[in-house]
Amino acid sequence: QVQLVESGGGSVQTGGSLRLSCVASGLTFGDFAMDWFRQAAGKEREFVAAINWGGHAALYADSVKGRFTISRDNTENTVYLQMNNLKPEDTAVYYCTPERTATITRQYSNAWGQGTLVTVSS
Repeated sequence: QVQLVESGGGSVQTGGSLRLSCVASGLTFGDFAMDWFRQAAGKEREFVAAINWGGHAALYADSVKGRFTISRDNTENTVYLQMNNLKPEDTAVYYCTPERTATITRQYSNAWGQGTLVTVSS
């Protein structure tokens, strides 16, 4: 059973930074690409970023490109999301999820954690 525990959220002002972490268990972490999603109040969950099994390829949503960086540490079963130059529209609950493949294919197993809340004030 896959378990995902996100942390690192908080309240920051516009232009601030946060680093999110997601610790995964119940899977061979290094065998899977990992993604971050977010869901703002009243909106659908949306893709933010993905990283392949080895951490040497990444994909970003246009809305975060150049501001967010996804990374991973396979020795710690952890995926990170460094968020810089935060904007009020980044306010959301952030989730990590594994893909079904080692490379980035955007195919998911529907495993989600509880999420971590990021609030950006203007």
